[in-house]
Amino acid sequence: MTEPVWKPAPNAREQIDAARSLFRETYGSEPWAVFSAPGRVNLIGEHVDYNGGTVVPLALPHRTYVAVAPREDRRVRVASAEEPGDPVITNPDDVAPGRVHGWTSYVFGVPWAMAHESLGSGANGVEIPGADLAICSSVPLGAGLSSSAALECSVAVAFDALASREDADRPLLASSDEGRARLATACILAENEIAGASTGGMDQSISLRAQEGSVLTIDCRDFSSRPLQIDVASAGLSLLVIDTRAPHRLVDGQYAKRREGCDSAARALDVPTLRDALDEAPTEDDVQRLLREWDAAVESGAQDIPAGHTEASMRGLVRHVWTEVLRTQKCVGLFSDAEPPAGDPAWASLGEILNGSHDSLRDDYRVSSPELDAAVDAARAAGALGARMTGGGFGGSAIALVRREHMEAVASAVADAFADAGFGPPEFLEALPSGAARRDV
Repeated sequence: MTEPVWKPAPNAREQIDAARSLFRETYGSEPWAVFSAPGRVNLIGEHVDYNGGTVVPLALPHRTYVAVAPREDRRVRVASAEEPGDPVITNPDDVAPGRVHGWTSYVFGVPWAMAHESLGSGANGVEIPGADLAICSSVPLGAGLSSSAALECSVAVAFDALASREDADRPLLASSDEGRARLATACILAENEIAGASTGGMDQSISLRAQEGSVLTIDCRDFSSRPLQIDVASAGLSLLVIDTRAPHRLVDGQYAKRREGCDSAARALDVPTLRDALDEAPTEDDVQRLLREWDAAVESGAQDIPAGHTEASMRGLVRHVWTEVLRTQKCVGLFSDAEPPAGDPAWASLGEILNGSHDSLRDDYRVSSPELDAAVDAARAAGALGARMTGGGFGGSAIALVRREHMEAVASAVADAFADAGFGPPEFLEALPSGAARRDV
């Protein structure tokens, strides 16, 4: 039996101290404040955020911490414990799409986007103060757990506070959910335009708007949200996260290709997003009817297939989105009542929803990987109620709904499966619904 490797969330005080220590070592002075933002795991609703669907994510206890101090000029300097070396320096006038590359694009893009969205200080909201930043993170990198969004959102609440410090008449956006939604919009813009990753907004929304102890439902048509009490702990269950340690990158073209395919399908259907092709509360019959209409349009030649796609791949994209909308709707329905569902049937239903999601992501959307499939198959075989890949795919992480007393055994079974397949050892953590981006000190 292979001993599983666990990655518990580090002590918050230790992380704060580490960020402050890095700041002192780098800049020779004390930081003004420390801010942090969480990574996330998505329970259900994968690849539907940019298609106008509803997602059900939760914030992780693993966070990115940013120690910060204002500067007299407008330059931004950043140092990271994960990227050792001299601090990287930029002038905000040098930040534009295509001009910043690598991990710093997730940092420098945020003040650029805040100015673009008029979220800074001054009469027009376009003035962004300069700052020195030092970053430490416990969010696993490249694991599909939104380390990039945690970085963006921690930087966003830091610059939000700096802008309000500079302009006494400017309200602190992080003090309200409406303001946090505006910061999330800026972070989405930064990732899309400066980092070059065409993400849909779920990651930034949950990192900035999470509620301790709850998952959040987010309607990605307007980014309205509400908490949902999916209390796995009270049911004697755990949500096990399996970091496959297989590289996860959303900027290598495959993610964008699928998004472009979905956008093309929506245009062909004359709707803003694929979600808008469905009724407000769609049924399985609605989805099957739409698929028949899609097939008929393709067969008649009325439906163009964009370059780089085939008839089969385009049908897989639309079928995944529409069936994932149904699965998410069913999940939300299970847990929307004032009283949580009692007994095993509801949790078994949730497990089936997770299983259906993975099968669709693997077969229709084609974003799984051998490591993700191995993790899911081993977890199911070891007794998980359900399991699926989570995040953008092409590597990254899977989640499994397991009975708490079986968590170690399921993790061991996955570790054994990886060893047998010749994969590197995975890492495991427990997803505990945690709080949003905040000022720590």
